[in-house]
Amino acid sequence: MEEVLKAKTPDVQALKQNEKKWSPTLMKAGWSAFPNIIIEKQRALGLDALDMNILLHLVQYWWLEENVPHPSVATIADAIGVTTRTIQKRVSALQAAGLITREERRHAKFGSQTNLYRFDGLIKACMPFAQEKVEAAKKKAEENKERVKRKKPKLVVNNDDLG
Repeated sequence: MEEVLKAKTPDVQALKQNEKKWSPTLMKAGWSAFPNIIIEKQRALGLDALDMNILLHLVQYWWLEENVPHPSVATIADAIGVTTRTIQKRVSALQAAGLITREERRHAKFGSQTNLYRFDGLIKACMPFAQEKVEAAKKKAEENKERVKRKKPKLVVNNDDLG
């Protein structure tokens, strides 16, 4: 019975839909949640293809709000096929633009650990675009609802025709 209840949760249903699209094997290998508005408004946010690729790599390590991503620069560089210096420069540019924050983790005994990355600036920068899109969708739904209402004929009973 518990399995039946689990199968009906929205998260499980969404995962099943993604498995249908991408295959169970690809989904089992891992997947990431990334807001569409960032993709749609990347130019307005000042993001180029490399920036987007870096963000996607960072996001894949962020599953819980409190557990911020901390992959190494080398890990990102190897995955994308660029130098570590390129990643460092682009991360610095994203930080200068206020889209991400990078927290260095220095350890006196062991040297540096990987940086922590936070997306508060990116979230804040995307919020007006997201709100605009949500409002536009709501307005369109209301307009469609009104349009459908107008198409329905009024029921008029003519008693003269009855008898």
